[in-house]
Amino acid sequence: MSPDSKDLIPVAVVGVGVFGRNHARVYKELEQQGEPVRLVGVVDSDLNRADEVAREFGCRGFGSVQQMLTTHSEVRAASVAVPTTQHLPIARDLMESGIDVLIEKPVAATLAEADELMAAAAAHKRIAQAGHLERFNPAVRATLPLLTKPMFFEVHRLSVFTPRSLDVDVVLDLMIHDLDVVLSFADSPVKEVRAVGLPILSGKTDIANVRLELESGCVANFTASRVSTERVRKLRFFQPHQYVSIDYARQDVLVIDVSRAIPEAIASAASSAAAHPLAGFPGMHIEKPKVEPGEPLRLEMESFLECVRTRSAPRVTGEDGRAALALALDVNAAIAEHAERAGLHRFAKS
Repeated sequence: MSPDSKDLIPVAVVGVGVFGRNHARVYKELEQQGEPVRLVGVVDSDLNRADEVAREFGCRGFGSVQQMLTTHSEVRAASVAVPTTQHLPIARDLMESGIDVLIEKPVAATLAEADELMAAAAAHKRIAQAGHLERFNPAVRATLPLLTKPMFFEVHRLSVFTPRSLDVDVVLDLMIHDLDVVLSFADSPVKEVRAVGLPILSGKTDIANVRLELESGCVANFTASRVSTERVRKLRFFQPHQYVSIDYARQDVLVIDVSRAIPEAIASAASSAAAHPLAGFPGMHIEKPKVEPGEPLRLEMESFLECVRTRSAPRVTGEDGRAALALALDVNAAIAEHAERAGLHRFAKS
């Protein structure tokens, strides 16, 4: 569709640290590639940083949302990438000014704040999309048609230590991505949460292991670490007749299916064994569904802009963001309860 056939959307980014700068980059790339979007401003309480990012992407830098709106009242959509504790006041101000928002995860610091955000979106008829970009990962999208009845998940998200995002713990920083994906895949309420976590290099939980049981009977195990020596982002699950493995980073999906196996396949087991360790087993059909590669953040932002144009509900709603936040907070409560029971406070950093 040509740019002339769509309304041009003036956009802004509020908060231009690591995540916000990437939002500004994608908006600018879309603009330069002829999409009907124009990055008009970036906002940051650190005005030097705002000016630096503004120069990089050819727009104006501002120290506050109100300062920006006095110059660019035409802004229709904005990414909110400020620290989590500021999500509510910033997003509320934007929505009250008639601006649709894409709010980085976690959507808010508390459930009460998330509820206030949703109420503001409803009152002002604004789109409030939660920034869970793994939902837009091409591997995740390619897996959706495969879902039947997931019964067991094993998820690992490991990262090396970085000083960014230390305003939240590893559950709200990293694991929340996978909590959101599993909730969307399993489509069942959570029945029980068991968890253990420890602070290692920061004052908050840096490594955590969680076991969930859902009302459907599905069980999900999660491990998240931001103090690992390697980067791993994988999700695996079993459902009747199938095992599915997702590598988020490689945007790769592997499916082992026993429902379509044919007896004749056994005859060629020896020749196919080299393709995959399980390929030689009787009754195993192994395939890799086609995955169209793409940058998840760009796909997320393109989807957000389309919702702004069409006034349609986002793929990841504010309510989805609230559900992921609620589960993450339940996980943290279980970690705190386990730490108390195990006497881990004795090992806390002074």
